[in-house]
Amino acid sequence: MLFGILLAAITIFVWGISFICTKTLMLSFSPLETLFFRYLVAYAGLWIIRPKFEKVEKKDILLYLLAGLTGIVVYQFSENIAVNFTTASNVSVIVSICPLFTAIISQIFLKEKNINAWFIIGFVISIAGVALVSLNGNTNISINPKGDLIALCAAISWGFYSLCVSLINKKNYDLICSTRRIFFFAIIMLLPLILFGWNITKSGADSGLAKCFYFTMDKSVNVARFVNWKNILCLCFLGLLASGLSFCTWNKACAIVGTVKVSKAIYLIPVVTIIVASVVLHENLSWMGLSGAALTIAGLFISSKK
Repeated sequence: MLFGILLAAITIFVWGISFICTKTLMLSFSPLETLFFRYLVAYAGLWIIRPKFEKVEKKDILLYLLAGLTGIVVYQFSENIAVNFTTASNVSVIVSICPLFTAIISQIFLKEKNINAWFIIGFVISIAGVALVSLNGNTNISINPKGDLIALCAAISWGFYSLCVSLINKKNYDLICSTRRIFFFAIIMLLPLILFGWNITKSGADSGLAKCFYFTMDKSVNVARFVNWKNILCLCFLGLLASGLSFCTWNKACAIVGTVKVSKAIYLIPVVTIIVASVVLHENLSWMGLSGAALTIAGLFISSKK
């Protein structure tokens, strides 16, 4: 149990910093490019760590497909897009609501009894906190909450990913091979998006959609981006640590402690991100934003009270 908690803590620390790296990469890459190259690095890294092929039952392939779709294609892509429209701190706080959706989805599909009066009270408090973080001192009612709403969609998607992981963990497959398999299906599902983004890029379209799906194969552009040492460090960190290693440690923690229980560790992501973002990205949170962050985290703790 203690080992599982330690794995979860290490994972949360790495994921908290990952928002900063993602925000940095957005200066050179689109959300789609960041996602694709990140998991390409992660997939290659896991092959180096465990050069072993593992057979799976045909009926379990669907689980891996759904895990890749919900945990990477939808969750990570939504998260990358959200960081493109709002601050890294905002996104980290909003996606910390993941445990609430994990509990709801587990109760519906796995018949786990996670929802009680405390859960509902905590959920309401957390949503109020998210609203404050979204405003972040801006009292202008015409504020565009696009990035914050996309981050909320990412949190919901993570709940379904957690469901898939719970079911996969019961199959007793090799942890690293299992995680790599999820990445493989995610990369395959990203290829149509890449083709779509490449076509948009060639057409020269200039819109919010084009910026999110931008994908270029121009050699001069790519050489300039990939020789930048900051981009290399961020991609290696996101691919090898935040994706390859951290997904393995997270899935292992879920297997040891339990998916719903270990998901509570996500509460600490905003704390890590806000501190690092204020130092590295010089992001400022107003008192409204800080109060919203505290309210969100407090609501999450209240929701887990027996």
